Amino acid sequence: MFCIAASLKTWKLRKPYIESWWEPNVTRGYVFFEEPPGEEFLPWPAKSPEFRVHEDVTKLDVFTRFNNPIQLRILRSVVETFKEADKDVKWFVMTDDDTVMVVENLLEVLAKYDYRKSYYIGMNSESVKSNVDFTFEMGFGGAGYALTYPLMEAIAEHLEGCLLRYTHLVSSDYIVSACVADLGIDPTFEKGFHQVDLHGDISGLLSAHPNAPFVSIHHMDTTEPIFPSKNRTESIHQLLRAAKLDRTRVLQQTICHHRPSHWSFSISWGYSLQIYESVFPRWLLKRPLETFLPWLPIAKPPFYMFNTRWPFDNPCEAPHAFFAESIKRIHNTEGEDEIVTTYVRKSPRNLQPCPLDGHQSAEPITKVQVFSPTTRNMEISDIGPA
Repeated sequence: MFCIAASLKTWKLRKPYIESWWEPNVTRGYVFFEEPPGEEFLPWPAKSPEFRVHEDVTKLDVFTRFNNPIQLRILRSVVETFKEADKDVKWFVMTDDDTVMVVENLLEVLAKYDYRKSYYIGMNSESVKSNVDFTFEMGFGGAGYALTYPLMEAIAEHLEGCLLRYTHLVSSDYIVSACVADLGIDPTFEKGFHQVDLHGDISGLLSAHPNAPFVSIHHMDTTEPIFPSKNRTESIHQLLRAAKLDRTRVLQQTICHHRPSHWSFSISWGYSLQIYESVFPRWLLKRPLETFLPWLPIAKPPFYMFNTRWPFDNPCEAPHAFFAESIKRIHNTEGEDEIVTTYVRKSPRNLQPCPLDGHQSAEPITKVQVFSPTTRNMEISDIGPA
């Protein structure tokens, strides 16, 4: 059951993010607002989650003690979601209205854990500064975090006392992490949740996605569109089309080499493809190209929770960049189903070919097709209770 923190001030802009992955009568939960939607939002569309209005937190005794009362409102929505839940709910997932989720991959990740026990699943930030300012031991709320029913029940029971202890903390997910820690539960980190405390072009990050199911991506309107030829909404739909055809493979990185031409290929399935005019080891290409900027310009290095590579103008090291244009399922001549992803060049590289002996130029290539065997998209029943 989802609890989505939102605001009417930004809902028009962010609604397409939520509607891109929300399935009416399949996904369940609520989007929470600070006040009832006005006429401009009504009638409420069926393709959006049901909305709820937060309780009036100004009447709570603890309200005046909070440094940031907005966070109190978000915290109370967590409890309100629990109160409206049926007993058959196994997991509660908290997230923001500028987050996109692949629900089937979320279910696959959560199915690894026993929902009858207390689990707190999420991921910390990519930004060292964000983790320092809050805590490294936290599932960040933008990326989304999941709580089992027993843990949610315990939080609801002890929330009032927890709020009194942590009025000085500055975010709702930080307070939740403190409350969970007081209950004796540590976070369990899963790499597929992406807070994206970054700015600019995050293609370098997504092109070197870890080999873990892609679950979520946050801060969609504070970064550039992830496909260079599309706007933000179009970009999300393009990525989710790939996830719909093969959610287990989307964004998973494959690295291979064509030694006769001295080329290296790095493929982020359904998203991007890079050709290097040199043979590079896999450990290097698994490091994201630093196409993005730190979340806070005042931060000092190290900026990120992972190693990166600098984008160089050296023609032997700079990749030819291609992005997914289309994806379709075909029936090949051998009678087998395949998925064909077509990647087109982003723009001319504007560099000379790699001058080393035997290294061929990839500049004439404008389009690359990748043929993948179909994998069975597991149904919920295949991956256990969730």
